Amino acid sequence: MAGARPNFMKIARLVQALKKDRAVDCLLVHTGQHYDFELSEVFFRDLNIAEPDIFLNVGSASHAKQTAAIMSAFETVLLEQKSDLVVVAGDVNSTAACALTAAKLNIKVAHIESGLRSFDRTMPEEINRIVTDAITSYHFVTEQSGVDNLIREGANKRSIYFVGNTMIDSLAAAIKRIDRSKILAQIAIDAGNYGVLTLHRPTNVDSAESLASVIDVLDAIGSRVPLVYPIHPRARDRAKQHGLLKQIESIEGLKLIDPLGYVDFIKLVKEARFVLTDSGGVQEETTWLKVPCLTMRENTERPSTVTLGTNKLVGRDKRGIIADIDQILNGRWKKGRVPRLWDGHATQRILQVIKTK
Repeated sequence: MAGARPNFMKIARLVQALKKDRAVDCLLVHTGQHYDFELSEVFFRDLNIAEPDIFLNVGSASHAKQTAAIMSAFETVLLEQKSDLVVVAGDVNSTAACALTAAKLNIKVAHIESGLRSFDRTMPEEINRIVTDAITSYHFVTEQSGVDNLIREGANKRSIYFVGNTMIDSLAAAIKRIDRSKILAQIAIDAGNYGVLTLHRPTNVDSAESLASVIDVLDAIGSRVPLVYPIHPRARDRAKQHGLLKQIESIEGLKLIDPLGYVDFIKLVKEARFVLTDSGGVQEETTWLKVPCLTMRENTERPSTVTLGTNKLVGRDKRGIIADIDQILNGRWKKGRVPRLWDGHATQRILQVIKTK
């Protein structure tokens, strides 16, 4: 099951492997939670994933309406296909909705990226993680915190498999194509001479007050180093609603570009001096690529990127962020190291469990 951009990198290698395995019948269901070319189809192309076998086309809506629509449509699929196992990934609404639907039909659920916790229940993703893990039969975990969280919550230890990070599998497999990307020339930016911005979470863009605070930070950064911002449609819409889009467009040193495909985006990140983000997956990608990452959140469900990797939580503290960027530009940022089992082989470990249990 895939529903949104973050899912695609997590399931790409697994879908490829299952489609090649004659002992397993695998159907890829795309719920259509996100569906525009920049945020969906282009990622299938870049990650060499075959077209989805089933496309539910649920579209955008409130959390409740979207979850209900996914459950209703996915139930029909499961009743027709008589599946033995449903594999979900990540923490989007599609993840929880498909897991719930399968569990109520007594179909086993496997959760890729299980056990991650921000401990912030104001985040819809945190609710999705908790609900999904409560009904999961196979918990596939990316880092030690996931194991610890699941055990503390009472999960059966025999259901927990520390397999590594399938998103890193996709990154490692695509690295040669990423290196060949021409995106820097296309947007007229020099390698190592810019930062990358990704910003879309409600806490940063949904209120005029929080977005104005972000703009204040970006103003301060833009005078020091160029920033490239592949602006998320959600963030653009919110900026328009608040009457702040023109102010963002006028920030010195900030280059707004359209959303990018996977290969071009990772190339942009790989060659950057740093990344300023509120994304979850970007924290992991920068840690593997050894690129300094400043996360504009007060918490993270991926603590290994902070304790081991190149990431730091900075919120919207302008003074602190500028001090951190100055450290990065002066070559004094922590080097970081890659967490255990982020070695490009998580998919094989998952396959072994699926095929032998």
